[in-house]
Amino acid sequence: MNGPFGSKKEVEHVNDFKGTFKKLLNYLKDYHLSLIIVLVLAISSTIFTIVGPKILGQATTELFKGIMAMIANTGAINFSKIGNILIFLLGLYVISAILGYIQGYIMTKIATKVGYKMRKQITDKINELPLKYFDKNNTGEVLSRITNDVDIINQSLNQSVSQIITSFVTVVGILYMMFSISVAMTLIALLVLPVSMGFVIFVMKKSQRYFKEQQEHLGALNGHIEEMYGSHIIIKAFNKERYALDKFEQSNSKLFNSAWKGQFLSGMLFPIMNFIGNIGYVIISVMGGYFAINGQLSIGDIQAFIQYMRQFTQPIAQLANISNVIQQTMAASERVFAFLEETEQEAETKNPITIKDIKGGVEFKNVHFGYNEDKIIINDFSVKVAPGAKIAIVGPTGAGKTTLVKLLMRFYELNSGSILVDNVNIRDMKRHDLRKMFGMVLQDTWLYNASIKDNIRYGNLEATDEEIITASKMAQVDHFVRTLPNDYDMVLNEEANNISQGEKQLLTIARAILANPTILILDEATSSVDTRTEVLIQKAMDELMKNRTSFIIAHRLSTIRNADLILVIDNGDIVESGNHKDLLQKGGFYAKLYESQFEEV
Repeated sequence: MNGPFGSKKEVEHVNDFKGTFKKLLNYLKDYHLSLIIVLVLAISSTIFTIVGPKILGQATTELFKGIMAMIANTGAINFSKIGNILIFLLGLYVISAILGYIQGYIMTKIATKVGYKMRKQITDKINELPLKYFDKNNTGEVLSRITNDVDIINQSLNQSVSQIITSFVTVVGILYMMFSISVAMTLIALLVLPVSMGFVIFVMKKSQRYFKEQQEHLGALNGHIEEMYGSHIIIKAFNKERYALDKFEQSNSKLFNSAWKGQFLSGMLFPIMNFIGNIGYVIISVMGGYFAINGQLSIGDIQAFIQYMRQFTQPIAQLANISNVIQQTMAASERVFAFLEETEQEAETKNPITIKDIKGGVEFKNVHFGYNEDKIIINDFSVKVAPGAKIAIVGPTGAGKTTLVKLLMRFYELNSGSILVDNVNIRDMKRHDLRKMFGMVLQDTWLYNASIKDNIRYGNLEATDEEIITASKMAQVDHFVRTLPNDYDMVLNEEANNISQGEKQLLTIARAILANPTILILDEATSSVDTRTEVLIQKAMDELMKNRTSFIIAHRLSTIRNADLILVIDNGDIVESGNHKDLLQKGGFYAKLYESQFEEV
């Protein structure tokens, strides 16, 4: 975003056109047989269409001869021969249409399969990328790969490939047919081509600039609208409606100016070409008449030549337009391939260990970690946690509390040291098996656009309705759900803001209870609820944490007072450890935290 209520989308270009093109061709190798069939069908269909005017010219010549014979009383019009020619021509056009339909059907299937394959590979890639990739890259950029970029490639393959083949074959085929009719008239017609193409290139360069500006302004306008509607409460709270509307007017005006100029110039393209083409038709008509009088050409040949000349400029203009589409396609392909080539997370061990009877013992041994290798934030961290123990982790912001939990679940890999669960190194386990042991309740609630029942069931997709209600009662959530319209079947909206923040937190706790984990992680789990709700949650948490190893990251005293062990972390090191009472008596770092953060409590 650039400034409040505004954004700008950069015009993309291809850094390595040749390399990206090779990758795209290599990506399409699975469909090479289908592409060859498309090529043959497209060429055949185009050739049948190209020979049409020449055959129609034969019918015209035959009709002209018959009329002249009738005038001279030496014969009549041979309608039988003309009819046979027209039937043959109709047959060619029908075959051409059928071949074009089959070719379009096959190409659409190829494009759709490529889009499906790319989206699947991108989705698989997302699951294989380490979290540090998402720390450094915008979520919207990742999403655009699977939506905008794949759609561009899909549409381009579906439309442009066939158009390139047919346009190229049409140009070559028409040139051949024109030369076969008259070399002299073809050379004259070709003299008109540079003038026509000069105007086309000039107009396209001008219009392309405005179209690029249009995309930039469209991105800015869309970004502004998204922010305006997403932040409408803030806008109203600060009385910034007029400011937001003024920003909209500015962006909308810029979009209007660039859009109408681009559309106007591109709209001029074909009238200009028609004007130049008409001049060429006049010259060709005069020359054709001269050749006809001298008996060098028939009337049908002149008619066919004019038709070919009219058709000649259209595929050239199409090829010029396709060049822009190809550039856009290569830019999209480059982004997709760059994403698919990103470094994946460390591979799973080849001989994974599975813990059958999980007790929940956890040990950190000489752990060193930094999100960047040159900046270590956890230094030589070691602690042993007994099964079923309640461990509280406290410390100032940025001390590394949440990082420890992320390391425990292998969201990030250690720089050195090891983490053991029941004396098994977590690197020797599959990530899926490891994370299955854990249940998490985070400060930032995550709920999706579905019913309350489905959101709770996310903790265990095989859970029955009765189990969901039981978990909800343990989380003190059943009562408030019963007061909602449709209770458990009520659908949360996209932002899940049709219930309060505290209620959302209760639902995530119910989800964790339903998962029935061996090890529990509570990261500021009660930070978004009021004191009364916190008391209710704490009862459920105490019940949930019985006989479970629990890691509690919290600032509120009530959540850590009864912890078996409190680890006080500062700058990635354990500076103090003990229970609440002992740490207060020491009067050290924890006591200072207590005085500053828990004074009100």
